[in-house]
Amino acid sequence: MATLDDIAKLAGVSPTTVSRVINNYGSLSEKTKTKVFSAMKELNYQPNSLARSLKGKKTHLIGVILPGVSNPFFGQMVQEIEDQLFKKGFRMILCNAGSDSEKERDYLRMLMANRVDGIIAGSHNLGIEEYQKVGLPIISFDRYLSDNIPIVSSDNYHGGQLAAQSLLFSGSKKLEIITGANRPNSPTSARLTGFKDTLKKQNLDFDLMEISFSSTPNIKGLKIKELLSKRTVDGIFCTDDLTALLVMQQAKALGMRIPEDVRLVGYDGTKFIQNYHPELTTIMQPISDIVTMMIDLLLKRIDDHDCELENNYVLPVKLITGSTTI
Repeated sequence: MATLDDIAKLAGVSPTTVSRVINNYGSLSEKTKTKVFSAMKELNYQPNSLARSLKGKKTHLIGVILPGVSNPFFGQMVQEIEDQLFKKGFRMILCNAGSDSEKERDYLRMLMANRVDGIIAGSHNLGIEEYQKVGLPIISFDRYLSDNIPIVSSDNYHGGQLAAQSLLFSGSKKLEIITGANRPNSPTSARLTGFKDTLKKQNLDFDLMEISFSSTPNIKGLKIKELLSKRTVDGIFCTDDLTALLVMQQAKALGMRIPEDVRLVGYDGTKFIQNYHPELTTIMQPISDIVTMMIDLLLKRIDDHDCELENNYVLPVKLITGSTTI
């Protein structure tokens, strides 16, 4: 990779002059600029965004911290973020934090060191106090970080209501919800609340199975198999679609029929699910609209750090009915 010294040698100027040209700093002749830019082009040199930022300019870099991209929901979200940011002249630094709080802290420090203009955060590690001290514009996806960081999410509560209504309408009476670890400050816990409140109005109860988001498919599958083997439920709501697919897999292995023996509803409704598993009844989150809202809010904060924003922005969800509840 070419360095400032390489550019300087080829252009016949000092490294300091090259730096001044890159940062547009000081009085320089057009002849000098032309020589430096020609050398940069010949050596395929890409100026460092951080160097250009040292004079108070934007880096046009946005940090994105998510649990990972193996889940189709976050994969689709990352693609949407990158596409929309690119059209607005920004680039993305993607950080897969997984379920490791310390890893997330390291990524947060790295983004600060690289002087990103702002951060979109949506990982699952709650209680990271650094977010309150970072001093950068931050927008959260579906996660409480601090009182001054806006949260953008889909209508989780209504999603839980729709899931319950769909199962009840299809004739289910003995219901189960399979969810990740629900924490009080996590907006996704509203899916459970919406589900619970809807059943309560019908004087129905349900059982709850919590499976950690970080559990492997094999571990999740074993727990689901144990549940289905009891044959005590006839309706299951999974708070994500991949878990719903595991229910379908285990039910088939046990010789159970969907929806005759057990009805099933998932959550997320990604393009992957709609294209490859259209049979799954699911609650669709408006990923494109969520991303648009997050980016618009973030850019407002980047332009004006003190601009007034609401604490929560909630976008509507949609029930997509497939054969798993008919």
